[in-house]
Amino acid sequence: MSYQSLYRKYRSQSFDDLIGQDHVVRTLQNAISRGRIAHAYLFTGPRGTGKTSTARLLAKALCCEQGPTPTPDGTCEICRDIAAGACVDVIEMDAASESGVDDIREGIVETVEYRPVVARYKVFIIDEVHDLSTKAFDALLKTIEEPPDHIIFILATTEFHKVPTTIRSRCQKYDFHRATMGDLVGRLQYVAEKEGVTVEPEAISAIARMADGGYRDALTLLEQAILTTDDGTVSLAQVYDQLGLVNEETVDGILQAIKDGNVPEVMGRLSEVARLGRDPSALLESMMHRLADLTRASYGVALGAEDASREASLHETAVRLGRDTIIRVRSAVAGLHDSIRDISLPRVWLESELIRLAGPGPVPFTDPMAARTEPTPVRRDPPAPRPTPVASPVAVEPAPVAADVPVIELPPPTGDELLDKAVAAWLQTKALLGGKSQLMAARLDATVVSAAEEGNITVQMDRQMDLEWINEGSKRAPAILDAFRTEFGDPATTLRYVVKRKDLPDTLDAVELPVEGQRLEQLLKETFGDGNANGGEPGVS
Repeated sequence: MSYQSLYRKYRSQSFDDLIGQDHVVRTLQNAISRGRIAHAYLFTGPRGTGKTSTARLLAKALCCEQGPTPTPDGTCEICRDIAAGACVDVIEMDAASESGVDDIREGIVETVEYRPVVARYKVFIIDEVHDLSTKAFDALLKTIEEPPDHIIFILATTEFHKVPTTIRSRCQKYDFHRATMGDLVGRLQYVAEKEGVTVEPEAISAIARMADGGYRDALTLLEQAILTTDDGTVSLAQVYDQLGLVNEETVDGILQAIKDGNVPEVMGRLSEVARLGRDPSALLESMMHRLADLTRASYGVALGAEDASREASLHETAVRLGRDTIIRVRSAVAGLHDSIRDISLPRVWLESELIRLAGPGPVPFTDPMAARTEPTPVRRDPPAPRPTPVASPVAVEPAPVAADVPVIELPPPTGDELLDKAVAAWLQTKALLGGKSQLMAARLDATVVSAAEEGNITVQMDRQMDLEWINEGSKRAPAILDAFRTEFGDPATTLRYVVKRKDLPDTLDAVELPVEGQRLEQLLKETFGDGNANGGEPGVS
């Protein structure tokens, strides 16, 4: 027998073997047990999550010699033929290559009147059904609406929104979910044991993360990793080499250098990546995966199926980098990943972008030739005077501090420092609110902090419609403000929104949200007086 790929060799052959789609299996089995068999099913979900496998299992359950049964035996001739793709009454079509109206007429419309040859039903499985042309859908519509009793349609798609509403409304819809890390790791371990291959736990976790919830992708990556080993053991380094990605230690070094503003270290790390033959796009992809894990660790979200040592390591790295750095760099790297495809010199461009992201840092530039000559004294500006320590009464006993470290109160940030703090707080606010609402994420995506004064932060918006959307609900603006105040650390700060005009690129239309509280009281006093004149009545001009 010719060689079979792992995803074909280990395709689910029974409902019990189907992992991660319990909600689909339970519903289908209950319907079959109660004799409520629909004439059309629509399976939708990401690639590699078991839609086609489930369609074949459903065909087995309906056509098994012992059925219809929720547990087909898999041993009868019809079940074996369906598993091998050789059953004449189970017709599989790929809409990507058979999308025309003539294909539908010849393959389905003109054959539905014929009774099944050997099975109980004639089952049509149409994969990637969204690729059918408009006329093909029209030709299929009448047949799928009122098919003969012996016809069952099973449609599968990864793009549900492209399927016409007229087709959707005539099918029972089943949503297939991405696999969890636990399900993927378990499946990979099972297949590795069956294949007699030893895979390091870290390597299995890396493959599961890269598969992005797809069983087929995970098995394909595992198969490629197995082919790279000579001694029957797959290591984490082999997985990274096979995928062309950059290891986590190097990525963490780049992130730490960006946080420290250590430009020479950033350039050195990039040179190391280039020596390994890694593509700049692969580096950005590796950084995105790592930053995603660090974001979850920073907010205390468990990754799932990770050993305790890895969880602890992620948390330690996230604390060292800081949430501000993680969110800021993650947003920037996502933009770089979209832009690099259009760059003619990606390596040089990426180096300049990461240097810009690091900015001027605390590490001074050292001339590599200086080691051959007498060291030259470095001129430094005198340090700014430190504020005088201020003692303040406390209600509880403070934590012990070293005797030589004075306890001081730092002055509030001003100027560029205040703006940087506001920018970081706004990025965190967008990430927090965007994680709770996709609509909020879309509305706030293009907004930036353009100015910062004590007690008042200005947020620039590109579209008037986004500002109007914020103003429409009574809870949206306060929710944004409360989230920003929490991240900014100042409960009295207000937000001011400006909208950039399209006809005048350098002009901003200022729009302020309704004021309330202390700010409202202050504006009233400025407008009408403080109430001390005119016998206690508000001043009148």
